[in-house]
This record gives sequence, C-alpha cells and structure tokens, in this order.
Amino acid sequence: MRAFVVIVSEIDVEAASDVLWQLGVRAIEERRVAEPDGVELWTAVGHEPEAIERAVTALGDRWPSRVVEVVDLAADTWRDFAAPMRVSNDLVVVPAWLDEAKISASTTVVRIEPGGAFGLGDHPTTLLSLQALHRLVTTDTDVLDVGCGTGVIAVTAALLQDRPVRAIDIASAAVEATIDNADRNGVSDRIVVDTADLTQIHDTFDLVVANILAPVLVSLAADLRRVTRPAGRLVISGILADSHQHVLDALSPMRVVRTEVLDGWASVELRSG
Repeated sequence: MRAFVVIVSEIDVEAASDVLWQLGVRAIEERRVAEPDGVELWTAVGHEPEAIERAVTALGDRWPSRVVEVVDLAADTWRDFAAPMRVSNDLVVVPAWLDEAKISASTTVVRIEPGGAFGLGDHPTTLLSLQALHRLVTTDTDVLDVGCGTGVIAVTAALLQDRPVRAIDIASAAVEATIDNADRNGVSDRIVVDTADLTQIHDTFDLVVANILAPVLVSLAADLRRVTRPAGRLVISGILADSHQHVLDALSPMRVVRTEVLDGWASVELRSG
C-alpha cells in the first residue's frame, strides 16, 4: 500500500487539505513533526503513477510531498474488527473476507473488498446514502454514483435492479476497487466506471448519489443539478448535520425533500422545482 504524504506548516493545513479533498481522497490523517509548526498530511491518492503525478501537479510548488510504502500487515489490522453493515432488513454489506453463512437467504448481500486506498465503506454517510438508494431505486432507475470509492453504492444499485449504473471517481484506485467489487458481486456487465470528470457526463439520471465532502459538493453543484433529470432525485451526503446550509444554497433552486441524520452526519434528498 502507498501513502501520499504532504508536508505543510500549521497555517496551511486547511488549504492543503482542500486540495487533497478535491482529488477525491477519502481520509486525511494529520501528524505533527519535529519542525516548529510542522504537519504531515497522510492520505491515499491511488497506486497508479498517473494518480500520484496528478496529486503532485495539483499541489504545485506550494508544499513538498513524498510517497511512503506502508507495510500491508500493519495497515490491514482493522480488518480483524470489521463486521457486516446492515442497511435494511433485506440488504447488508459484508466485508469480502467474512463468512456470510448466518445471513438469511432472502437478504441481498453486497460483498466489498476495500482495496488499499479505502476503508470498508461503513461510515455513517455511506450507510445514509445506501438507505436512500434502497428507498429510491425501482426496477428501471438510471443511477449515477459520483465519487464511487469502493463502488459500494454503484454495486448495490446494480444488484437492486437490472439497469446499467454509471460511476465516476477522479481517483484511479477507486475505479480499480469498483471494478473489482462489481466482478465480485457478479454485476460487472452492468457498471460503467472511469475517472471522467462530472463535467464530461452529458447524460441525465433518475437518481444521482454524491457521497463526497461539502467543499467538493459546492464546487460540483451546477453539474450535479445538470445531470439530475427534472423529475429525478439528487442524494448528497458527506456533510455535517449542523453545518451544510451553504451546500444547499449552492444547489438552489433544487429543494430539499428529505433529510436523514446519523452520528452528526447528514444525507439530504433533493429534487428540482
């Protein structure tokens, strides 16, 4: 596994982190270093040389960076504590390495292998997004997953209905993970995934799911509105329950239909008009 490390001063933590969030990273760890006011930002941008080069280019000459090889054994100890995540009575997300023998045969099982750059996808915002997806998907819903990560949302959408699902993520590691998990769940023929920018998506969809952080949602607001059909729904998550009005303002004139909150995070369903 490769970690991407950015070295910044204390006053630049927020600015450098914003650049990394825009690259589509899923988490950033701050580590204090010996130098006065020094901070290292540890994250993962993907294993491909192109992904690392893209991150270096985005940082420009503002902050130095380096790539660190992380010992897999140490990085994967969290797997010992992973558990199935129940989305509803008939839908459960299961870590790919766990036995699902105790799960009812009538339950839809989504088996997920995170890959090196992602967690399992059991964050409250992922659960909220999956619950919204489960509620809104019918037999003929066209779905777009923006910022697909492990592919858990796209794979679940493909399992819930027999329609093609579109997924995008600017991180190449996310595309790799989504392809792997689509194959693992037998839906690789129904998921189209790549690193296309949202501005390059010209189709419109019945349901658009964007489980990404607030700054990125704001920057993508116009295109999120554009790719959502007039009678469709946009589900956003990755936002704090008590601090997301600026995101809703950016998405105006779309209006809020439903808001769900879990552990301080929120998922909001919007529609046009």
